[in-house]
Amino acid sequence: MSEEARRGEDADRGPGSVHQAFVVMENLLEKLKVLNYEEELLSKHNMKSLSRHYFVSSPFLASNSGEQFYMFTIMAAWLINIAGRAFAEPQEYDEPNATVSNILTELRAFGVKVDFPPSKLKSGSGEHVCFVLDRLAEEALKKRGFTFRRPSYPTENTEEESVMEDDAELTFSKVEVETIEEADEDEETMMDLEALKLRTTHTEAEPSSKPDEILESTMEAAEWNLEVERVLPLLKVTIRTDNKDWRIHLGQMHQHRDGIQSSLTEAKSYLDKLQEDIGKTLEKVSSREKYINNQLEFLIQEYRSVQAQLSEAKDHYQQASGGVMERTRVLAEISEELEKVKQEMESKGSSMSDRASVVKVKQSLTKLKQEVDQMDVRISLIQHKLQQANLKEKSNMTRDMHATTIPEPAAGLFA
Repeated sequence: MSEEARRGEDADRGPGSVHQAFVVMENLLEKLKVLNYEEELLSKHNMKSLSRHYFVSSPFLASNSGEQFYMFTIMAAWLINIAGRAFAEPQEYDEPNATVSNILTELRAFGVKVDFPPSKLKSGSGEHVCFVLDRLAEEALKKRGFTFRRPSYPTENTEEESVMEDDAELTFSKVEVETIEEADEDEETMMDLEALKLRTTHTEAEPSSKPDEILESTMEAAEWNLEVERVLPLLKVTIRTDNKDWRIHLGQMHQHRDGIQSSLTEAKSYLDKLQEDIGKTLEKVSSREKYINNQLEFLIQEYRSVQAQLSEAKDHYQQASGGVMERTRVLAEISEELEKVKQEMESKGSSMSDRASVVKVKQSLTKLKQEVDQMDVRISLIQHKLQQANLKEKSNMTRDMHATTIPEPAAGLFA
């Protein structure tokens, strides 16, 4: 079965199919408790008990894919071994694809039809993980001979209660229903319907004392009328209204409906009249608008022609203003160049007309000549000193030469 077919099947099941994984997980947890998975499996691996929706994939539940996948593999291996088939317990370093393929192979060996790819189980959570573990748990329960039975409820013998019906009836010639609470003094004189009913019941329960003879009244009619007028307010019966009674709400509904209908008929006439007036006003406005358009058509055409001329004049003005701006820019550049030339001419003219520089040059030349004369005198003095030094040195050298030479005849005598 393809994925599209599965989606179509989920859509056929109704909107509750999204939460089907939660139900399957809860049933799986009950089956695992029957198999005593806490002592036989979790205690060996030092792991905590599973939560109610441990293998359900939901964004509202905290999940750890690595831990869930490891728990899924060891639990599937444990269930397969309980179901009577040998299956090695997976390790953490085993290849996930190979482990999942082996689990699905064992599941097919039990006769379960698998119509989803193995990659659906690699996340360690989701509807397919719950499905695989649930089917393996069923096979393990079958192997152990455990089956779920329907609960049997004990039958309870309910005794029939005897209801005492009160046949006493109270008939009134006239009952006034008062909805407004009266003052405390008037309430003391009022008789409650329940109290009156109880009195009637007690009166009927007492043994009747019928007179043996017909009683004849000795009072006059006027006195009877006075007594009736005096006792009549005391015989007034008040029925306390209950806001939860549907009859009161029904009466209010009828009253409101009548009020709405009367208001609707009255308002409808005003609205119809208003609609008629608005229609007439709209017709007048449309006719006036047509008349004004016909009268002003010539002026509108003239206005359009003037507006076209104005747009042409604006275009000419923009073109002319563009040429003026260009010429203004050129004029500004020429003015800048002219200012530069004027400044150069002024600087040169001021330098030519100013004699202070000439005087300074003459003074400098005079000073330079004086310094040259002084240098010539110094040079001559130095030359004179050098000549004297050279002459002195030559004289000293000649003197030394004459002093160091020995005459030859004198040397021959001493030899």
